[in-house]
Amino acid sequence: MIGTTISSQHENFRQVMQSYYQLTKPRIIPLLLITTAAGMWMASEGQVDPLLLLITLVGGTLAAASAQVLNCIYDRDIDYEMLRTRSRPIPSGRIHTRDALLFAIALGSASFTLLAVFANLLAALLAMSGIIFYMGIYTHLLKRHTPQNIVIGGAAGAIPALVGWAAVTGELSLPAWLLFAVVFLWTPPHFWALALMIREDYAKVGIPMLPVVAGEESTTRQIWAYTLLVVPASLLFIYPLGVSGVVYGAIALVLGSVFLQKAWQLLQSPTNNQLARGLFKYSILYMMLLCTGIVVDSLPITQQLSTALADNLQTLVSAIPFLPFSV
Repeated sequence: MIGTTISSQHENFRQVMQSYYQLTKPRIIPLLLITTAAGMWMASEGQVDPLLLLITLVGGTLAAASAQVLNCIYDRDIDYEMLRTRSRPIPSGRIHTRDALLFAIALGSASFTLLAVFANLLAALLAMSGIIFYMGIYTHLLKRHTPQNIVIGGAAGAIPALVGWAAVTGELSLPAWLLFAVVFLWTPPHFWALALMIREDYAKVGIPMLPVVAGEESTTRQIWAYTLLVVPASLLFIYPLGVSGVVYGAIALVLGSVFLQKAWQLLQSPTNNQLARGLFKYSILYMMLLCTGIVVDSLPITQQLSTALADNLQTLVSAIPFLPFSV
C-alpha cells in the first residue's frame, strides 16, 4: 500500500517531531502569514495590538499547517510517484495516514479555538473556510481535473489576508477584499512559473497544470496577463481607496515594474527555465515586500512624515510667484 511501501523507522523523538514538522510544509506558511499581518496593520492604521497580532499569526499558522497536512494525506499517491516528493513523511512511510489525519484535526481545532476565543468568530470561521476551500475546492475538485486549478484555487491562499483584517475589525470592508484580490491575482504567475520548471513531474502523474496541457507559450501569455492585472490592482490602495500613501506607492511601483519586466522576459523566451525560476523567486519577494510596504506605510510615524512632506511641498509651491507668459 502507498505510504507503507518504504519502511523508515524513527530512531528518536526528535526525528518524530521533525517528520510531523515536515508534514506541514513549513516553507509555504510564512508567505501566508505576511499577508495576514499586512491586513492587520492596514485595518488598524498601524496600531496593532501585539497580543492580537501574536494570537492571529499563531492561529493562522495552525490553520495553514492543518491544510497542508490534509493535502499531504490526499496527495500521498502522486507524492509517491514524483521523485521530488517521494521522501515526504507519508509516502516514505515515516508517518501513518491515520496519525497524520489526527494531527491535522488537532491543528485545525486549535486554530479555530484560539481565534474564536481571543480574536473573534469571523476570523476563526474564515481560517476554517481556508482549510475547506483548499481541500474541497482546490485539492479535490480542481487540481486533478482542470488546468485552471490554480486560478480558482488561489482564493484559498488569499483568505489569510481576510483573516488578518477580520481579527482587527470583526468585519470585511472593501480594502480587505482588495488585498484578497491582489493575492488572488498574484497566485497564477507565481505558481505557473514554478509549474514551468517542474512540468514533467506534473505530466508524469497526470496533473493537468497549464504548462502540461497548454504548453509553455500559452502559460507565459497567461502569466503576463495576470501580471498586468496584479500590478495596477496593487495601486488601488492609494487611489481610489486612499488607505495607503506615498511610501507604499513608491514601493509598489518599483516592485511592480520589476515584476512586469521579468514576466515580459519570460514571455519572450517561454522555454527558458532560468527565467521561470527567476520569476518564481521574485514573485515571492514581490509579495513579501509589497506587504512590508503596507505595514511601513500604515505606521503613525510614516503617516506623520508623509503629511509633513506634503505640507512642505504645498508651501513651496505656493511661495513660487506667478509669472504670466507674455508675447
